[in-house]
Amino acid sequence: MFIDFTAIVEHAWMAYDSSRPIKSISDISAKVSTNHVYKIVFPDNGFVIAKLSYFGKYEHFVEDHTIINVLANNIGTPFDYFLARSLMKGNQLFVHRYKDSLIDAWVVFYNPVRFDRKLPRRLDENHIRTLGEQFGLLHKSCTQLANTLPPSSKTLKVDLYHLLDIVDSDFGKYEHRHFADEIHRQCDLFFDNTDRLKAEKLKKIPVFVDWNIGNFSVTKQNKLFSRWDYDWFRMASRVLDFYFLSRIVSDIGDRTVFSYNIGPLMEDRFILFLQAYHKVFPLTETEIRFIPEVYRFFILNYVIKDGRYFFHEIYASKLQQEAYETYLPSIEHGFNPDKILRALQL
Repeated sequence: MFIDFTAIVEHAWMAYDSSRPIKSISDISAKVSTNHVYKIVFPDNGFVIAKLSYFGKYEHFVEDHTIINVLANNIGTPFDYFLARSLMKGNQLFVHRYKDSLIDAWVVFYNPVRFDRKLPRRLDENHIRTLGEQFGLLHKSCTQLANTLPPSSKTLKVDLYHLLDIVDSDFGKYEHRHFADEIHRQCDLFFDNTDRLKAEKLKKIPVFVDWNIGNFSVTKQNKLFSRWDYDWFRMASRVLDFYFLSRIVSDIGDRTVFSYNIGPLMEDRFILFLQAYHKVFPLTETEIRFIPEVYRFFILNYVIKDGRYFFHEIYASKLQQEAYETYLPSIEHGFNPDKILRALQL
């Protein structure tokens, strides 16, 4: 069914500031999810970025972008220009909701974020150590601001309860008919292990989860410079960032055809990253033992529950099949926390 997303973006801009005409609107989306990104150019060649989404809940969209905007404005040096700032109208974040018989879509506007350098596809050990220090500093800065940010209603458990509701629905009983029991079992393992670790007591900070070398830039000295793409943003334990960070530093390097194997979490290169991180912002034993549960959550939530919204359909099916055959079964034998604990002397 054809939906004119450009018209929705134009409608949103007119609601924001009809006195400033638009010269052109171009789609600059990565085209891998239901989120769309547009560049709005004005007659003076100035421009802003528009993000349009129709997946999830409107309230969560507003919640997330409100937190991101406060974080962008409040985070200090050296990350004071790291995140894009959203456009305000009066003293509130501007979010336009467009709703008709076909779609319920939401638009937020950003000032463009600056871009410096892209990391190489495969990192050397100096890159890894520097990134470890940089992400330690970033997480430390986010932790310092966590208590001053607007509230967030999303939690890991709420997302998995939602998955179970889907599995038990009429639609879910058809789509997940071959794996419903396994989904229930894996969710129960997450709930039980999270309770045993008392992981819900871990500090919740802003995390972006989906880290890859295509959505952030670094300086000539390989220090973090800017980040865009906030699709998977949430308030959660900093450990939620670690799986994708392990993929960045993995020996195989960045790749266009990818999988979500647990292996990168056990590579010596990731342990080198964690050692550099740990010197800047020390980790705890509980956080290390929570890593496989965060990986389990990622597979259940982002691959199985929401995979068809984040990936093209053929690729989503491939990843979901691999989730049942490889990813989830590998958790019990593929991750050894003691190796990391020894390396960090915890």
